[in-house]
Amino acid sequence: MSEKNNFIDYIRIFCRSGHGGAGARHFMRNKLTAMGGPDGGDGGRGGHIILKGNAQLWTLLHLRYYKNVLADDGEAGSKNNCTGHDGKDIIIEVPLGTIAKDEETGKVEAEILEDGQEIIWMRGGRGGLGNSNFATPTNQVPEHAQPGGEGIEGYKFLELKVLADVGLVGFPNAGKSTLLSVITAAKPKIANYAFTTLVPQLGMVEYRDGKSFCIADLPGIIEGAAEGKGLGHRFLRHIERNSVLLFLIPADSADHKKEFEILYNELKEYNPEMLQKDFIIAVSKSDMLDDELKEAIEKELPKNIPHLFISSLTNKGLIELKDLLWQTLNKPVQA
Repeated sequence: MSEKNNFIDYIRIFCRSGHGGAGARHFMRNKLTAMGGPDGGDGGRGGHIILKGNAQLWTLLHLRYYKNVLADDGEAGSKNNCTGHDGKDIIIEVPLGTIAKDEETGKVEAEILEDGQEIIWMRGGRGGLGNSNFATPTNQVPEHAQPGGEGIEGYKFLELKVLADVGLVGFPNAGKSTLLSVITAAKPKIANYAFTTLVPQLGMVEYRDGKSFCIADLPGIIEGAAEGKGLGHRFLRHIERNSVLLFLIPADSADHKKEFEILYNELKEYNPEMLQKDFIIAVSKSDMLDDELKEAIEKELPKNIPHLFISSLTNKGLIELKDLLWQTLNKPVQA
């Protein structure tokens, strides 16, 4: 199976937490006690469905064939005030950055951000109380015991948002995959046609003194992505969490200013909060530029966003780019 197919970032599954066990309706009877009091035990609770963060997982691939997740029901109570066993919980391990949503309402029900973090996503039904709980001075032989509570069921979505420090944003063929392959150990497939990168490619950038940060080349954006055209929403979902967005605009672009504005507007349409992130512009393929052309391009770029001229082919400007990314990622948080 190719690497492309191994990145699964969106899964639909049917989930049902366990029903609670029924409480027992029972009265003590033995050879010494002909008409004893109520001794019906409580039912056990139904099994929960739990999400657990696992930093070793990068995709939802392991859940691809996990279509029905059904937790065990709780056991019914029994005589002698014996409580039924709880239903066995199901633990679903997911990568960090996974969001759980309900299909019908679209509501986000859980979000996993830390290794080992556990969230009870769908609670099992409570166990019913046995009739021993209902004895009172005026009703010493209660005939009533509670049924177990219902579990929760429904179709759910698990979505993965890549947790990278830096997100690479740019049109197809801006040189994102090439840059990633040069400054990280990632080996993305590189070809000169639109939508070469269909899934996010992650790489660690080795910085000075053993420090490193994570950078993600995200699937190419096109005009109209915010309306769901092309790979649109699947792409944009991945950059909601990046701290820094690195806009890559090729030197041979027909209109550098317009290209940046289109990318900027796509982000704004999708989620205005994206605009609160730190932006950096890198003009790629700049080994073909002389000083005069650089000046002309600089005039087109926004004045308030730092920019660099780089070339993945000749390694020009890559050290300065790493320095700028590191400084931006680690700048003091303003109160």
